[in-house]
Amino acid sequence: MKKVELLSPAGNLEKLKIAISYGADAVYAGVSHFSLRIRSGKEFTLETFKEGIDYAHERGKKVYVTINGFPFNSQIELLKKHILSMAALNPDAFIVAAPGVVRLCRELAPEIEIHLSTQANVLNYLDAQVFWDMGVRRIVVAREISLKDVIEIKKHLPDMEIEIFVHGSMCFAYSGRCLVSAVQMGRVPNRGSCANDCRFEYTLYAANEDHSSLFRLEEEPGVGTYIFNAKDMNLASHIDEILESGAVDSLKIEGRTKSPYYAAVTANAYRMAIDDFYEGTFDEAKYQKELFTTKNRGFSDAYLIHKPFDRNDTQNYDYSLSKGSFEVSGLVCEDEKHFLCKYKTFPGIDVEIFLPQNSSIDECENELGKIYKKDDGRYYINFKKILTDKNKELEAVHSGNVNKIQLPGKLPYLTMLRIENEGEAVNPFA
Repeated sequence: MKKVELLSPAGNLEKLKIAISYGADAVYAGVSHFSLRIRSGKEFTLETFKEGIDYAHERGKKVYVTINGFPFNSQIELLKKHILSMAALNPDAFIVAAPGVVRLCRELAPEIEIHLSTQANVLNYLDAQVFWDMGVRRIVVAREISLKDVIEIKKHLPDMEIEIFVHGSMCFAYSGRCLVSAVQMGRVPNRGSCANDCRFEYTLYAANEDHSSLFRLEEEPGVGTYIFNAKDMNLASHIDEILESGAVDSLKIEGRTKSPYYAAVTANAYRMAIDDFYEGTFDEAKYQKELFTTKNRGFSDAYLIHKPFDRNDTQNYDYSLSKGSFEVSGLVCEDEKHFLCKYKTFPGIDVEIFLPQNSSIDECENELGKIYKKDDGRYYINFKKILTDKNKELEAVHSGNVNKIQLPGKLPYLTMLRIENEGEAVNPFA
């Protein structure tokens, strides 16, 4: 049986390395405004993007380049140059949304595989066939599609790879085809600069044009004012159903602009879910426990399993973003002897060690502190004192402090140290 691919977002070089270290088989990323995430596209230069591709290939992983914006006529010549410069970096595929850009990529870089972006909104085998005939070999289907329809596409086009989103932000509009941000902020969602206006809190008014009356609509307590705000997709509990279908080739996680911790946790959780399925030990509570540690807007299993008109719980009217159940207090440096503070760390506090996939550590205790395993099977670190790499002792260390902090013992590169928040995300699987 061919094992499904786990595809993670890579908003910058660090997050690319983190996603791979925590379990991703492949990552997707982009450079410049032709990517549908302009902000993350600016995080990469050609040099660091090439470094990321080489880093992935050295570890047997893949990198897919996002060229999924919708260009104007005035940008076509610049787009041609961009396609050629990206092809020269030897990525594993281009992710493209517009049919004309698909054809252009086939002409300029026929050696690079084409994946069709979810922005193309493929929902049926007729549209899939059109893109197959154009040379597309993988389709990232619309987020509104059902698993039943995914299976039907696979039945008609068995050689077409199908990729689905399983986790991340959802748009209240159809597969991101939204103009709210463009109207209000002049930032065009389908060209990579969405301002996420749907996440704002709105006050509602009713107007009467005959006599110019304007009334503020008072809302029912507890209903809230986030009228466009969609919950985040979370299909971890359905990975077994998805893989049993045999119709899906790649599971995609959204979130190039999200935090390094999000990149790590989502890759780790879905890696466990995939591996456990093939080993016959699938346990949804284990994966959900990790996913609820990330910041989220509430979770929904979206539309793959349930039809949109059957749902009334995919919107979050109460808040636009909650804290996760954990805060990242540190990230271990490449020398594996120090960490950089990301939140706050005090002596005498147990801090959980969140390890990359297939990592091992040794318990130890010395004048700096101890690394040890608790009865819950997790490793923790407790500092007796906090020393910088220059041996300066601190009472505590907070985010913004750029000094490397000494560890009591070696920890794998990109290991995260995390502290639990109290009373934040409610996990029904806990």
